[in-house]
Parts: sequence; structure tokens; C-alpha cells
Amino acid sequence: MKMTFFLFVHIPPFFSHRFLENSLLSTEVKEGEILPPTIQKLMKGYNKYLRPFFDNGPVTVGMSLDIASIDTISEINMDYTATIFLRQRWTDERLGFEGNKSLSLDGGRGGLLWVPDTFIVDSKKSFLHDITVENRLIRIFPNGTVLYALRITTTVACSMDLTKYPMDRQTCTLQLESCRDIYGVLFTWMHSINVLYPYERTLILFPGNYPKLIFHFELKRSILYFILETYVPSSLLVVLSWVSFWISQSSVPARICIGVTTVLTMTTLMMGARTSLPNANCFIKAIDVYLGICFSFIFGALIEYAMAHFCTLQHPDYNNALMYGHHMHECEEEMNGILTTIARDSSRLKRCKDAPAPAPTAAGEPGLTPSSPTASEPKTAEVPSELFSRCAKNISVLRKILRSINCCHVENPHYIDNYSRLTFPLSFIIVNLLYWTYYLYF
Repeated sequence: MKMTFFLFVHIPPFFSHRFLENSLLSTEVKEGEILPPTIQKLMKGYNKYLRPFFDNGPVTVGMSLDIASIDTISEINMDYTATIFLRQRWTDERLGFEGNKSLSLDGGRGGLLWVPDTFIVDSKKSFLHDITVENRLIRIFPNGTVLYALRITTTVACSMDLTKYPMDRQTCTLQLESCRDIYGVLFTWMHSINVLYPYERTLILFPGNYPKLIFHFELKRSILYFILETYVPSSLLVVLSWVSFWISQSSVPARICIGVTTVLTMTTLMMGARTSLPNANCFIKAIDVYLGICFSFIFGALIEYAMAHFCTLQHPDYNNALMYGHHMHECEEEMNGILTTIARDSSRLKRCKDAPAPAPTAAGEPGLTPSSPTASEPKTAEVPSELFSRCAKNISVLRKILRSINCCHVENPHYIDNYSRLTFPLSFIIVNLLYWTYYLYF
């Protein structure tokens, strides 16, 4: 029978603390054995948890940044992905040594030194490259200056205004900030910075002021791709819809096929142009305006044939159209005659009304007998002249209505196609001039 014994030893707290401390010191000695003697001497008594100049004001950190590449720009997510080289330089008097050559540390030894707690504001996702080793450089100069360089790929949010898309220019920012307040760390740009519009800023937050460096860079979109991909096809579809103006109105299937095909193709082109754009933001973009203009012209060409065909059904023969015109002309002449008669009677009644009354006879009676023709005129004069003027006014209004109907009437339906061949291209050219002038220069 095999028996196992367990031995429990009680260690007082004082001895356990000394035991852990000795184990940590032995670990540091083992790590120090790998380092060169000069670095071992620098690390002796060095506390990485205390910043430089802890009792003598803030430490100044110089920033240098190079943008290696801007990989992607997403209008849907409103962000951009860039690979940057971030260099930070500061002076730590505890790391000074004798000599005239700098010392370089392995990237994995960055945890031995104090480094600024710099982070990228508005960063959605970032990572440090580690192939084949960590892309990190630590260099110590004899006067205690430390150069700390990193290669980072980050995805940063960028608010975009897409009202002039694709003729827009976007201004994005990259902000570097520290969690320490300005009494502990100060950020400044170094002279070798390779960015546009850098400036320093102090971010005011509770309970103190925090350093921040901001720089802006402008992104200009190349419009050539969109001209070949969207603008040229949509313009050609508009021109294709004008082909129906030269096809006979009796060829109903041909003209309907051209109109419906161009409308459906334009709808597909409009849907494809919006697949790479955000739907949540209510932007009326420049490309949407142009596609809407092209769709309106294509749909207008289809409506033009519908109107022309309807007029053809109403007046299938040109002779009927001439007879309709002669009939309208006769109606107008008849109304002119009525107006002339009313005007002549009205003027005659007015003269009779204004004529002086005849002298009375010796018996005190008027000199006219009831049987005389002139004695009946005063009874007719009793009819008010306003009735004739009102009648003339109504006939004048009716005359204007008939004239407007005659103007809207198309004597020859083939004239609609003739007018459309000129008005549609001219209108499209004028609208294009206004569109490109506004979005390119305003």
C-alpha cells in the first residue's frame, strides 16, 4: 500500500514579501545578462513608472509623423485607413552616458523604458506591425535623448461632406493626444514633419488640460473614373432617346421600345451609382442631380411620343386639321360681327339719350303723337346700356378662350417631332453648362 504525505509549511507575511522581491530581482538579473554592459549600467536603479523631470516640470515630447500610404477611403463608413511612421523624441536625464555613439535597443525591450502614453483620437482600429519582428525602434543618445519610432496601421473616422460628390474635396484629420495633463507632458511638432497644416492644441477637459497635436490633410477625388463610368453612359442614353424623334410616328413598336429601354437602363445606372455611397446620410450629391437630369430628359422623350401619337389619333388627316382651322376662323369672324353690331346699337342709343327733348304744344302736350315712329324710341332707351357692355365683355372673354384653345391645338402632329429635335438637344446643352459651372466653380 502506497501512502502519500503532504507537508504544509506556514510562511509569515514578512518572509513571503521578501521572497517575491528576491525572485523579481533574480529575473531582472537574468534579463540583464542578455543586455550589453552599458545598457545594464543605465537600467540600474531606473524606474520606468516615473516620467523624466518628475520634480522639475513637464517633459517635452517632439512628434514627427510620415504617412506611408492611405490604403482605403470609405464613404459608407466615413473613415480612412492609413499606414504611418510615428516618431517621438524626448530627453530623459537618467539615461545619459559617456561617449559619442547612440545605443539601440531591440523592439521587444521597449518595456524597460518610460514611454509617452500617446494614442490616436477617433481611431476605430489600429495595430502595430510585427513581421518579421515588431516594427519598433528605440535609440538612446549620450545626452539622454530617446528616439522612439513605430510603424502603425490605423483606421480613423473622418466626417465627409458629399454634396459635391464626385467633384468634392475632403479634409480629414489625425489627432495625437496624451492621457497625461500638460503639467506632465507637452507635445510639439518636430521640424521634419511631413504633413499638411499641423498645429498644436490644448484639449480642455475635466479635471485638467491635456496636450493634443492635430494636422489636416486634403483629399481630392479623381473625377476621370466617374466621367467614364457614369457621366458618359448617362449622356449617351439621353442622346439615344432622341433617335425616336427621327422615326415615323406610325412605327409605334420601335419608338416605344427605344423609350422603355432607355428608361430602364437609366434606372439601373442610377441604382448602380448609389451602391458605393452611404444611404443613412441624406446627401443630395452632384452625381444624383446629373442622373436625375438625364432621367428627366429620357422620360420626357417618352412622354413626347405619347403626346404626338395622341394628336395623331385625334387628327389622323392633315385636311381635317385644315378644316378645323377654317372652322375656328369662321367662329372668330362671327363673334367679331356680333361685337360690331352691339357696339353700333349701343352708340345709337347713347346719342338718342343725349338728344334735347322737343318743345311742348299750345295744349301743353308734346308735339309727337303716339303713332309716330320716334315716339317709340324713348321706350327702347329705357333698356340700360350696361346690359350691352356686359354682353360685349362676356363675348370678348369667350373670344380669348377660343384663341387660347386654337393656340394649344396642333394643326400638324408631325410638327411636335420637328420642334423636339431642336429643343431637347439645346435644353440638354444649356443644363449641362449650368451644372458643370456650378459644381466646378462654386
